[in-house]
Amino acid sequence: MRAVIQRVKQASVVVDGKVVASIETGILILLCVCKDDTQKDIEYLAKKIANMRIFSDENGKFNLSVKDMGGSCIVVSQFTLAADTKKGNRPSYFYAAEPQKAQKLYNEFVRLLKTEHNLPTQKGVFAAHMDVKLINDGPVTIYIDSKENLQ
Repeated sequence: MRAVIQRVKQASVVVDGKVVASIETGILILLCVCKDDTQKDIEYLAKKIANMRIFSDENGKFNLSVKDMGGSCIVVSQFTLAADTKKGNRPSYFYAAEPQKAQKLYNEFVRLLKTEHNLPTQKGVFAAHMDVKLINDGPVTIYIDSKENLQ
């Protein structure tokens, strides 16, 4: 499972001209479910993101998590994070999970953030064309791959 997390001052997701998710201070999570992902990947990534200290304390040090800040999350399905760009100019998405599996694990990831980590969490619309708007705070943008960290 791959994720790009962005610390935001504000973020929203618009589908067909309608705002479907909107937060102030928090994290925008672009989430890619890969073919070989399991419940273990979801649990690892949800815990890691919920507790990642990427917000500044009173001394300007990254010592606070989104939970510590009382922030929120938006999770956006992003299969293009599975892109393989080694050959040619058209990325291959071979490593991305099939839509049915991806949607199931995506929804489970959102559920874990809400219930296990007590984070107010909204989401985009799975497989829809979305306009994602954000004010990246910092900017702070971090890439996480569960397979690189679960070994």
